[in-house]
Amino acid sequence: MIQHKPLQTLGYTVLALIAFAANSVLCRVALKDDTIDPSSFTSIRLLSGILMFVLLLTFSRKSNQAPNKMQAGKKSVYSWLSGAFLFTYAIAFSYAYVSLETGVGALVLFGAVQVSMIIASFVMGNKLSLWEWLGLSISFSGLVYLLYPTLATPSIFGFMLMTLSGIAWGMYTILGRNSQDPFKDTAANFKYTAPLVLVLFLATLSSQHISLYGAVLAVASGALASALGYTIWFMALKGLSETEAAVVQLSVPVIAAFGGVLFASEAISMRLIVACILVLGGIVLVMYGRAKKVK
Repeated sequence: MIQHKPLQTLGYTVLALIAFAANSVLCRVALKDDTIDPSSFTSIRLLSGILMFVLLLTFSRKSNQAPNKMQAGKKSVYSWLSGAFLFTYAIAFSYAYVSLETGVGALVLFGAVQVSMIIASFVMGNKLSLWEWLGLSISFSGLVYLLYPTLATPSIFGFMLMTLSGIAWGMYTILGRNSQDPFKDTAANFKYTAPLVLVLFLATLSSQHISLYGAVLAVASGALASALGYTIWFMALKGLSETEAAVVQLSVPVIAAFGGVLFASEAISMRLIVACILVLGGIVLVMYGRAKKVK
């Protein structure tokens, strides 16, 4: 796998995490205000992502090199599997946020992402060092501390859906580490969600309701925060280990909170500052642990 320089990896990672935070906000606003139902939001989100890639690929001037049949077959299998994980993440995420509070949803989602990716890393023979365990624990404690005031007893159904969403996203991320062409691979992943979107659309036809505002939010989520954000994430994954990829995503709720400070005139609280220090400090420890293992 081609490795990025540290600054490139940092840049791609920050951009991707900002896109994740924006995606989360767009989804929560649309579903909280009941401007659109969860199935329609998911369908429009994924379809607008597909259309975005169609436009970008149409105007792309890069020459296409035809892969051999063996490479194409292997890539197709990965794309179908990644597409299935992407669809599972998106639909479970949308329905979960109907019954979960924002803080609980974020905690369950990123907890599930972290656990699933660590388990997968173990299965692949990658053991965590003491520094990495310490960093993961500190980062997760920072997220819990940030969201603690908003936590309430979650609905079992919502909890299970968000856990499923986190696991699916964790697996999607792991598969993405094998990407040699993030742009085309992400485009293929979105393309392979189309049959599942069609089934979802037909199955929920009688319960759909869509406002113009809800549709705009879904398009912004799909075409910008998802299509472009996930492509950048695949680019970042070239320079991140499984553990690093898991822990850096714990910063998404913190980024979303700072977004509220910048764009919604919310106050900077001491809780936000402390949580930021804990999450970022934990990430630094994980990076330090990995550097020691490499040496």
